[in-house]
Amino acid sequence: MSREVRQIVRLHGTSLDGTKPTPYALMGIKGIGQRIAWAIVRRAGIDPNTRLGALSEGELKKLEAIIEDPASWGLPTWLFNRRKDPRTGKDLHLLGSDLELQVKADIELMKEIRCWKGERHARGLKVRGQRTKTTGRKGRTVGVVRKRR
Repeated sequence: MSREVRQIVRLHGTSLDGTKPTPYALMGIKGIGQRIAWAIVRRAGIDPNTRLGALSEGELKKLEAIIEDPASWGLPTWLFNRRKDPRTGKDLHLLGSDLELQVKADIELMKEIRCWKGERHARGLKVRGQRTKTTGRKGRTVGVVRKRR
């Protein structure tokens, strides 16, 4: 009595590899890392070793529901990727294009208020304190200048 394993599974608008174990396959969704993927699988009551493509429709719907609103399923808020949102004050977990758009909006806000990180972003420099003397030179001419003949 073997189930057939689907090669590709659609969850949250993303095509996922059905041959991978469930937590690792969920990591294919932008915004879901290893820790929250394991928490989602445990909350759904699914064996982590089960391949994503071998799950039933009911189990997939349960995974989708937990992914959509992890707070209502009792996942701890420290797993979320946007805690205490500055605009709403809520703990959110953003996924996919929502996450990308929010990150862009945050960077634009930093540029607009002209904070240090915003200035670094605007100039195309390293933002998080990395060294810049020898790294981050892509696209710029730095160093030896050749003599013209």
